Amino acid sequence: MKEQNLFIEIGKINILKVHRESENGLYLQAKDDSEVLLPNIYVDKSKMALDSLIDVFVYTDSEDRVVATTLTPKAKVGEFGYFEVVDVKHYGAFVDWGLPKDLLVPLSQQKRHFEVGSKHILAVALDEKTNRVYATQKIGRFLSCDTSNLRVKAKVEILIVAKTPLGYKVIANNKYEGMIYNNEIFKPIEIGQKMDAYIKTIRKDHKLDLILQPIGKNNQNDSDTNTILAKLGANGGSLDFTYKSDANDIKEVFAMSKKSFKKALTKLIETNQIELLEDKIKLKSRR
Repeated sequence: MKEQNLFIEIGKINILKVHRESENGLYLQAKDDSEVLLPNIYVDKSKMALDSLIDVFVYTDSEDRVVATTLTPKAKVGEFGYFEVVDVKHYGAFVDWGLPKDLLVPLSQQKRHFEVGSKHILAVALDEKTNRVYATQKIGRFLSCDTSNLRVKAKVEILIVAKTPLGYKVIANNKYEGMIYNNEIFKPIEIGQKMDAYIKTIRKDHKLDLILQPIGKNNQNDSDTNTILAKLGANGGSLDFTYKSDANDIKEVFAMSKKSFKKALTKLIETNQIELLEDKIKLKSRR
């Protein structure tokens, strides 16, 4: 059940009550009686009756007025995203964040001057003096060192931040710095991509070592066997793979290590789901 916001939060999704109509749109209200305008362009009266609760994003428009929208930006205050630069001025750059008003990255918040068309990992923040939402490339101060609530094997959502010689730096759950190592990556990944990962180690420096596969013998084995079965099903029930297949070929087709592939293959053979021939594997026919 929806719970109305106590007060209006700029840069975030708010649950507000439809309070009154005006020529310009609907005025939405928080519990503290503060109001914000939802312009007519976003109003759907069939779903926005008086006193109903609706979800909106609140920010300041091009004239610095606090307004609401039913659109959702690529990232909200307190989150990180991968943004493309669409305009550059002497005082900063503007990036596309999915709203009519582009998001400003002040010059002081750029490590190097941005160029139109370039893409950057940025944190979205609120200037509490002006109520303006802005973005910054200086993301370190927005990361947390308090990992007390995290647990090994837990699933997290990650944003791929940068490639390094060891692997990829990531941000987990919009809070924590982490790393996925090259020898544990079995599918293509790109900077700016979001995906699920699992905590392998919580390090003493409060950073996370992560992997892309569920941790735990049963979870991983089930995931790998399902992958093999799905590939077989999509390729007419057979594939030219055996225990002796090349590790790089296995990685390319199944997105797993040769060790994981062999374990999953053994389980599928033992459970009579596939048969192993001299040069291929085949789905067992069901009678």
